[in-house]
Amino acid sequence: MTARRQPFSAAVTGLGMVTAAGVGAKATWHTVTQETSPGGVAHQEELADLPCDFMYTADLDTTELLGVATQRLMDRFSQLAVVAAREAIADAGLDTDTWDGSRVAVVIGSAHGGVAFYDQQHVAMAARGARRVSPKLAPLSVVNSAASSVCMDLGARGPSLAVATACSSGTVALGTAHQLLRAGVCDIAIAGGAESPISRLLIASACQMKAVSTRRENPAAACRPFDAGRDGFVVGEGAGLLVLERPEHAAARRAPVRAHVRGYGASSDAYAAVAPDPDGNGIERALRSAMADAGVQAGDIGHVNAHGTSTVVNDLIEATMLHRVIGDHALVTSTKAMTGHTLGAAGGIEAALTVLALEEQLVPPTANLEVPDPQIPVEIVRQEARPAAFDCAVKTSLGFGGHNAALVLTR
Repeated sequence: MTARRQPFSAAVTGLGMVTAAGVGAKATWHTVTQETSPGGVAHQEELADLPCDFMYTADLDTTELLGVATQRLMDRFSQLAVVAAREAIADAGLDTDTWDGSRVAVVIGSAHGGVAFYDQQHVAMAARGARRVSPKLAPLSVVNSAASSVCMDLGARGPSLAVATACSSGTVALGTAHQLLRAGVCDIAIAGGAESPISRLLIASACQMKAVSTRRENPAAACRPFDAGRDGFVVGEGAGLLVLERPEHAAARRAPVRAHVRGYGASSDAYAAVAPDPDGNGIERALRSAMADAGVQAGDIGHVNAHGTSTVVNDLIEATMLHRVIGDHALVTSTKAMTGHTLGAAGGIEAALTVLALEEQLVPPTANLEVPDPQIPVEIVRQEARPAAFDCAVKTSLGFGGHNAALVLTR
């Protein structure tokens, strides 16, 4: 039998977020924990004829932050990634002028990459012909463009990786960064996810799949994870990036450590292109693998930031799995009612929120949860944030194609 490796704790020294809940980690945390209704979700004119004509968008014009020339070289998802990365680096107290960029990795997940720019170019070609298509379509729309944009902006010259595992991309990116640090490939990793799926084509497809909510009369109340009346997710844009460091590197520069990424696990359902394994066996394998990697037991886990998308089937499968693996003592939440489902960015944003929950010893509520589904067997925090004492938390993610991932974070 192969001996299991000793647990490795990557130090979390910086956070950066851009979400519909707020621009910056502090603003997002305030909205998620203190507000009762999301403010960043609204009807979109270009989606007016679709069953779901609303989505979550970040209140951020990147022109002033990036400059027009730089902005034009990025799709919006890459722009959000750069803004989040700058905040995370500043939060970590890192100086990009003096660091060894060859020892800095960037790992960013995204489900769809530059789909907004791709959509724009498709419209241009249909209306005015192939000669109107921008030569920048390929470099701006590929999934790796966020990672490359962050590398160029910060001067990070270590491994640069893009993860595309649908809605688990951000969590897999953080797990991959954890593995790179553990292997000694880098000293610092900037990791998480970014997404800006402002695409008529993409939303139309989601409507055809009947995966999204159609509560057009009240978009702010549409996303309601674990509620008995949930009817689908609501798409959102955003970015969430964390600075992870080898513990000795953080200690050498006397950096304040906000939390630790201690364990990572991933799996594949090998079941269906869209639907998850109905028994939750795939996400269970990922979670148990992360717990074993971290060397923690079910009783050690005090909080779970669940995937919790507000879809009828997925929420029940995930909650049932959590009860089976962890039990009913951990406080569970989903923060998607405040940020929207940011697809490949979700894992990065929600991991950052989990770090803040550990720091503040406060579990965010699941907004819009009015009538708890009686079939949900775990305790879902709702109505208001709940103070709690816990040293260990879990972030779970599931993605189309059966891509599952889980992280264990500790104080």
